[in-house]
Parts: sequence; structure tokens; C-alpha cells
Amino acid sequence: MRAQDTRDLTLDLRVERFPYHQPFRISGHVFTETALLVAELSDGTHVGRGEGAGVYYLGDDIDHMLGQATRVREDIERGATRDELQHLLPPGGARNALDCAFWDLEAKQTGRPVWRLAGLEQPKALRSTLTLGADSPGNMAKAALAIDPEAPVKVKLTGDLADDIARVVAIRTARPDAWIGVDANQGYDRATLAELLPVLVSTRVAQLEQPLKRGCEADLDGLKRPLPFAADESALSLADTASLVGRFDIVNIKLDKCGGLTEGLAIARQAKKLGLDVMVGNMMGTSLSMAPSFVLGQLCDIVDLDGPTFLARDRSPGVEYRGGMIHCPGEIWGS
Repeated sequence: MRAQDTRDLTLDLRVERFPYHQPFRISGHVFTETALLVAELSDGTHVGRGEGAGVYYLGDDIDHMLGQATRVREDIERGATRDELQHLLPPGGARNALDCAFWDLEAKQTGRPVWRLAGLEQPKALRSTLTLGADSPGNMAKAALAIDPEAPVKVKLTGDLADDIARVVAIRTARPDAWIGVDANQGYDRATLAELLPVLVSTRVAQLEQPLKRGCEADLDGLKRPLPFAADESALSLADTASLVGRFDIVNIKLDKCGGLTEGLAIARQAKKLGLDVMVGNMMGTSLSMAPSFVLGQLCDIVDLDGPTFLARDRSPGVEYRGGMIHCPGEIWGS
């Protein structure tokens, strides 16, 4: 964004909470709502919006996000640019909300949609996974049958080997032809992972996401990967990307982790240069979070943008899920 476009800006920050339909369980956590930092950046004529959900396992909660964004409010209102924002704040939910607000504002000021500003082709609908929270094997099998039959299925594991095996087998039995990926959310160690992998192969699981704890990536050295491994918690920002080579096959980019669309695009492009596949995920935000991630998704091999499906209410207008695809109308954000 040009410096002259950022003069006399005003920044509004607020907290909004969106409850879930029902509790959502993953390895080590149960969630009942998403607390979001909403940033609105105005030049007096145009308003750019962004939201951040933060990164729960890094302590990047709503209070932390609000504190960070408030700290740089004066810099932004005095004319700091989107590029300068990358140095004012570290990666995280606050920078994500502000970065996306800058992109949205620039699109409105210039009359050019964000996808064009980012040097991309016009966005198209994307095939997106739908996620099953961890539950009993029987309940997860029922849930697998209840979701869109054309959608890929993402399965949350807990790190309990016997239960996880039963979950995967039950879901594969219920959905014999579905694309299935599993997400361990750091729940395994090398020994238990070695026991899980043959089951994932025999049940035709397509990928395994984040099997080990962040910081234990070296434990993957020398381990044969019979299916693609995706890095999530091990891949927070651009600085982590090169270290994934040889240990993972896919990098899962989430805008809340890396701090916005600006760095998300940089990670995607760098990952491809390194021979890694690219995935876009989410931290359970509303459609206002999905829209910039949908732009990034145009560069991705795997798309996991189902956050609003867990919410008791979403924003309007919102993204649409049909035929196994996510559709994102331009009026939501970025045009």
C-alpha cells in the first residue's frame, strides 16, 4: 500500500464472540466458542475489515490480541503501512486482523480486488474438507454419514492409540470412498506413531497432520513416511518453512499463525519452491476469516476452510458450502 493511502486513518478494534453448535474436541482441548478480534481501518470514505482468532496453544488469546493491536494503533493512525506492520508486530492473531484490514482497505481504495492486488487469477470455488471433532467411534461414524457426501473428511484424533484406531476404522467403514485425512494435533510420540501408521495405510488415509509436538520435529528424522505428513503447529511462519523439508511433505498455512495474508502468500510461494505441497487451514473464525484464506487457497493443494460450519451463527453475507466446495462471494471481503 502506498504511504499516501494510509494518511489520516482511524482504527476501530472490538471483540466479538461466536458460540459453537456443540463442544469441539481435539487432542488436549475442548472448545465451546471462538473469541475474535475485529479490526476496522477507515480513511473516512472506505473501511477495510479483518478478524483474528489467535493461536490457542501459544497463549495468543483475545486479551493478548487486543493488547498487541492497541499498542500499534497510534503507529497505524499516523500512517504505518501494511509492509511496516510486518515489523511492528510478530506473527499472530492481532497482526492477521490488521493485515487483512489493510488488504481490504486497499481493495476498496483502488477498486481492484485483493486477488488481483496479490497477483493471482480470479478465485474459483475450492474443494474443502469438513472436520469431525473427536468423539466415540460410533458417533464419529454417524457424523461422517451426516455431512456433505462429496466433501473430503478431516478427522481429529486425541493421541489415545486404541481409541484413535477405532475412530479411523469406524469412519472408513462408514465412508468407504471418501478422502480422509487425520489430524493428531501433536498427540503422538515416535513410538506410538509407529504403531498408528500401518492402520492409516490400511484404511487408505490420505494424509497425517502434525503427529508430534512442536519442538520434536527432529524425532521424525529417519522415519519412513508411508503417507504424506502435514506440518501445522510445527509451521508457524515463513521462518519455519525451510526446516520442514525432509520431515514433512505439506505445510498447513493458517493466517492466524503467520500473521496475515501478506506472510501467508509468501509461505505458499516459498514452500512450492522447496518442493512442499501447500495446505490452507483456519482457527475457527467466521466467514470474515475464511475470505482472505480463500484467496490464499487459490495457491493450495489442500483446503480446510470449514470454520463457520461449527458456529451457531455466522456473518452475513457468508461463505457457502455445497457439493463438497467452499464458495466465497466477493462482497464478504476484499473487493
